[in-house]
Amino acid sequence: MTLDFEPVNNLAGPGEAKSNLDVLACLFPDAVVDGTVDVDVLRDFLGEAAAPNSAEAFGLRWPGMAEARRLSTLPATGTLLPKPDESVDWDTTRNLVIEGDNLEVLRLLRRGYTNKVDVIYIDPPYNTGNDFVYDDKRTTSQAAHETVAGHRDDGGVLQVGKGSDRALDRKAGASKHTAWLSMMYPRLLVAHHLLKETGVVIVAIDDTEHARLKLLIDRVFGAENFIANIIWQGVKKNDSRYVSDSHDYMLVYAKNEPHLREMGTLWRMRKGSIDEVLGVAESFWRDSECDSTKATEMLKTWFSRQRGRFSASLTNYNRIDDEGRVYMGDNLRSPNPRENLMYDLPHPKTGIPVRRHPNGWVYSKETMAEKLAEGRILFGEDHTSLAYYKRYLEEQSNEVALSVFEQPRRSASQALDLLMGGKIFDFPKDVNVLSRWIDLVAQNSKDALILDFFAGSGTTGHAVMNLNAGDGGSRRYILVQLGEPVDENEYDTIADMTRERLRRAGQQIAASGTPDAPDIDTGFRSYRLASSNVKAWDGTAEQLDLFGAVDNLNAGRTTDDLLVEVMLRQGVDLTTPLEKREVAGSALYNLAGALFAYFGTDISVERANEVAKALVAWRDEDPGDADTTVVVRDTGFVDAAAKLNFAAALEQAGFTTLRSI
Repeated sequence: MTLDFEPVNNLAGPGEAKSNLDVLACLFPDAVVDGTVDVDVLRDFLGEAAAPNSAEAFGLRWPGMAEARRLSTLPATGTLLPKPDESVDWDTTRNLVIEGDNLEVLRLLRRGYTNKVDVIYIDPPYNTGNDFVYDDKRTTSQAAHETVAGHRDDGGVLQVGKGSDRALDRKAGASKHTAWLSMMYPRLLVAHHLLKETGVVIVAIDDTEHARLKLLIDRVFGAENFIANIIWQGVKKNDSRYVSDSHDYMLVYAKNEPHLREMGTLWRMRKGSIDEVLGVAESFWRDSECDSTKATEMLKTWFSRQRGRFSASLTNYNRIDDEGRVYMGDNLRSPNPRENLMYDLPHPKTGIPVRRHPNGWVYSKETMAEKLAEGRILFGEDHTSLAYYKRYLEEQSNEVALSVFEQPRRSASQALDLLMGGKIFDFPKDVNVLSRWIDLVAQNSKDALILDFFAGSGTTGHAVMNLNAGDGGSRRYILVQLGEPVDENEYDTIADMTRERLRRAGQQIAASGTPDAPDIDTGFRSYRLASSNVKAWDGTAEQLDLFGAVDNLNAGRTTDDLLVEVMLRQGVDLTTPLEKREVAGSALYNLAGALFAYFGTDISVERANEVAKALVAWRDEDPGDADTTVVVRDTGFVDAAAKLNFAAALEQAGFTTLRSI
């Protein structure tokens, strides 16, 4: 039987309602009848774990919550239009900048990027009481909130009743919290799908919604996956009425913390100022003409003049040895008493055992012998003094991150103003802070994929490029920013600012590199959210009658536009290597041998044979084991015979998956 061309728009992806139903049908076939779930049967299968409808449960709830959750399960209906003219290094870059509503964009990305993202960093709009741009046309107004909450009667009349004189204020505040939560909830649900099992999400927030956001992420990611509540302390505000509110938070969650634990994951960051200390010590070593005694004295004097700039974890390393290496003498006592650690350690000059702690030595006798041979055990003048372990500063370069850190925000604003030639954005995040935390939670992975769907000025993309410039990595980013209008002479929208900031940052990073430095990806592909390339049927009889005779695609769309929509519907990474050849008057696309696409029109039987032969020949140039999909334009054939002939030729050549758009 000849293969059929299934429309790509009929496909379902992970997290969408249809896919969720398919999963349930596989697990509990008796509970899914004629494409609907019998909740009573499902409850029987779940047993006591299934709560009754009337059960009270702990957790965050608000009017409109169910509708917000439903939004996350809807399939995307739009597409992304490629904009090479807005991009940098379109053909080679693997970074993406997407303009459009981030909920629809996330739904579009879900098929191709589920379980692909290493780190999600977002700095969502803080709830200042203003109307949200991200309202999805479905979040509640104050009046709607009051109706759902029972504060208005059927006629819409506000029923205040008895209460304090702040009752109206509380209702207004509840409405604002509701709108904000309904905006965040579906986006976090879709984002959860995109993260790898080893992935981590970081969400910046202020005091206004911190408590509710914490409960919301507990619900989406699971309270057991909470990692930390980071406090970013800025500069104090002396004009505050009560307390200087000069901090923000970063809530950090793993997608699967038990999995990280099983892998033995440890997050470590480079000690602050360690490079400065090592650099100063190196200069003292040179200035002292390689005299360890003089160099040590110079280092101790320098530390004493720093007036508390460094913690004891650095100032304890105040000696320089005969090789010019900075070290400290660390204790050798065992934290707990053990019999095998109670041995004598003779002094190298007197031969008499040195003093030993009651708990014994930290190393076994065999390991201690190895440390002695390496010159890592320090002795005093005689056996009456203690022995120490020689610990080098260069070996202690990493430390556990603290949950509170101080970083003035003014420097980030000044750096962005300098880069952009003037002030264009209020309160940008600090590139260095984001670089440090993204690298930490990505476990120093040099090929991590980072997503930010509240991109703002583009700090996350800038941070990713900085990380790559620092270690030659190949990390990549996906940024999503709404085209929110701004009152700036040079820029129409915030998304325009995002793209320009990334262009300038990329140029700055490229210009600062040395000739022998590895190539860093400082480009990005720009896309804009738009309606589907496929015309939506309006249900009229006229359109139904003519459907087979007219083009089903929107006017003005190119074959490149169609290809991107096919990639999104098929779940193909947008940066998949692409080749293109001209065949029978139109482009034949090859996406890494896994997907071929041809959107030509007026395809006769003869042209269909020509395209099929070209397609088979191209596939056979580099045959792979994976199934290959072929996608064509649904109305591209002149008649049914041409379409059937094309399908038969592909089936005979071994193609098993045919799609149409």
